[in-house]
Amino acid sequence: MLSIITPVFNGIRFIEFCIANVIEQRCPDLEHLIIDGGSTDGTVEIIKSHAGRHNHIRWLSEKDEGQSDAMNKGIQMAKGDIVGFLNVDDYYSPRALLEAVNFMKPLPEPSLLVGNCNVWDNNGKLWFISRPAKIGLNNLLLGRFMEAFPMNPSAYFFHKSLHDRIGQYEIDEHYGMDVHFIFKAVQQASVTYVDRTWGNYRYLEGTKTYKDDKSGGNAARVKGITEYYRRKQKTYYQIYLTILDTYLKTTKFFNNLLIPRKQ
Repeated sequence: MLSIITPVFNGIRFIEFCIANVIEQRCPDLEHLIIDGGSTDGTVEIIKSHAGRHNHIRWLSEKDEGQSDAMNKGIQMAKGDIVGFLNVDDYYSPRALLEAVNFMKPLPEPSLLVGNCNVWDNNGKLWFISRPAKIGLNNLLLGRFMEAFPMNPSAYFFHKSLHDRIGQYEIDEHYGMDVHFIFKAVQQASVTYVDRTWGNYRYLEGTKTYKDDKSGGNAARVKGITEYYRRKQKTYYQIYLTILDTYLKTTKFFNNLLIPRKQ
């Protein structure tokens, strides 16, 4: 079974679309777990209405300690052996769930399956496509995030048993939980990248992610998290990374010098 988990708090603007998007995937053996943090804007009423008509929807509404707490509750409730997270304002491309389940079938457990993600700007225009084809511990520790880090959880899926190895999400982490998860996952799971675009991430003004990014908080946090996991590596590996980082930067510098400049 595939368990899709949606944490939400006062998400009335997108909850209807989110629920419909999962339904339209027409994926058999699926459950959609909606973990609400005690919304007061009508979100709960919409969830309740759909859950009464669709047996695959299970939900919970109670005050929580933030998104990481809601994510942990979703993992604990999940009946599926495969898990995916869908934020309320993001969505899946057509047939994404069917494809992901089929790709997961032959993979060893625990596995992390990663695809591409469309990133949409505030005006609904495609900004770029995140293609983390080089996902792996080396590239992540070197800070090569554009080519190694999955931009949004709508583009990756994993075995629930992975959390038996890496533990739960830190409840007091309200922004960097996805970054921590990926750093832990690539060290404990079999990682497979597939050049298929499954996720859609709305980079919207006014959201906590947008505000955090514009304030510089996200960049500083990612740098800090990267340095944290780098320090956790064995000494010989840290030395190797330092040498490799220096080599890559030096190579890039000299390559730029050799590129002919336009007159």
